[in-house]
Amino acid sequence: MRVSGNHSASLRTHAGFSLIEVLVVIALVTALFGVLLPMLSASLERARSYQCQMAQRAVAFDFQIFADNELHGDRGDDHDRTTFQIETFQESQYGVDEFWRWGQDQSAHQTPDSNGNDPMRCPSVSQSVTLRNNLACSAGAIGPPQGVSFGFNARLNRIEVLDSRGRPRAIKARLRSSILQQSSVPLLIDIDGQQALTLGVNPLYTAPSLDSRGPYAGDRVWFPGTRHNGHANAAFMDGHVASSSDPEHEPGWRWDFQPTR
Repeated sequence: MRVSGNHSASLRTHAGFSLIEVLVVIALVTALFGVLLPMLSASLERARSYQCQMAQRAVAFDFQIFADNELHGDRGDDHDRTTFQIETFQESQYGVDEFWRWGQDQSAHQTPDSNGNDPMRCPSVSQSVTLRNNLACSAGAIGPPQGVSFGFNARLNRIEVLDSRGRPRAIKARLRSSILQQSSVPLLIDIDGQQALTLGVNPLYTAPSLDSRGPYAGDRVWFPGTRHNGHANAAFMDGHVASSSDPEHEPGWRWDFQPTR
């Protein structure tokens, strides 16, 4: 049987894609990915930021119980006192020093608790953290700095006072349950552990210098981590969490608050 010329041309036309058609499809797919990938990346970052906020809110909730004179459980070295140190609470959260959870081991990696919770971790910080036995948080129980997610308000750990000669110095702060009434005072904030390492300071405590002439002058312990699309998350005394691109100057954030002696 003889096949007409027009029919043969039609078969050749529909036998496959031409090079130009393939290149057009590739260009369209590439353009589509170029549009979708930033949107997907932004969505993933929003999800990580939300998880970070949930972790911070959980820590703030635990702090409210820890600070309450009626509700608190084990306060470790601050047991049977009406005051406590922020460091004691930190150690209870990490499970170090008098709260050590890993038996005879002298070190352990930060891991979720028996309920699968890992409250001191921001999902955007991937480096692991090593916990060391028989050390306080202020003595290096938690490290390396690059793996630390949250820094606590340094002025809740040490308050700045003037000695008899008018010279500034820092003394250990003791907190009372009344601290919970200070709803605008930050409890903890996202931190940049690498910056803390560069500054040579403990990543667990951070605060802006403000008008300090002593231990907080020159922003020597200020290293917020604006890793969530240029924003840092922070948890406050009343349990709420907020986000800011400029946490030092955010209106209403009471970084200047210091507990009474």
